[in-house]
Amino acid sequence: MANAVETTAVVEHEAAGGEHHVEPSALGLGPGAWVALSMAIFLAILVSKKVPGAIVGGLDKQIDAIRKQLDEAKVLRAEAEKLRAEYAAKIANAEKDAASMVEHAKTEAAAIVAKAEVDTAAVIARREKMASDKIAAAERAAVDDLRAKAAQAATAAARDLIAKNHSAGADKALVDGAIAGLVN
Repeated sequence: MANAVETTAVVEHEAAGGEHHVEPSALGLGPGAWVALSMAIFLAILVSKKVPGAIVGGLDKQIDAIRKQLDEAKVLRAEAEKLRAEYAAKIANAEKDAASMVEHAKTEAAAIVAKAEVDTAAVIARREKMASDKIAAAERAAVDDLRAKAAQAATAAARDLIAKNHSAGADKALVDGAIAGLVN
């Protein structure tokens, strides 16, 4: 057994009554050395297959995609800020328009009230004139009625007086006198 693989074991002894712990080794290398050697081989394979380059390339692609998304987000934010400014301006203009509308409405309301007062005064004046005209017409009608009644009363009184004071003979003498006055 000249080519025999040398295997060794290190035995550590603890104080009396303790457990024995044996650490294996192969080719003179302990477990930690074998793990380090396997990691070195694994890393060498990764480097030879250009895996780190692929990982870096993938990361670069992701970085580029993230940068593009950030740029798009900046553009969108700028647009949003622009829209916000536009709407703020529109709101300010709307508030100004509302204030001017309110002022215009107050002015129109004052003009309507003033016109209504003038119209009311004119209506009152017309109604007063109409009432005065009706009163004057009623007074004239009353005076005319009173005159007519006075004329009727005077006519009736004259008829009664004439009927009492004049007889047929007296009437004949008056008619004869009137005719004689006409002939001359």
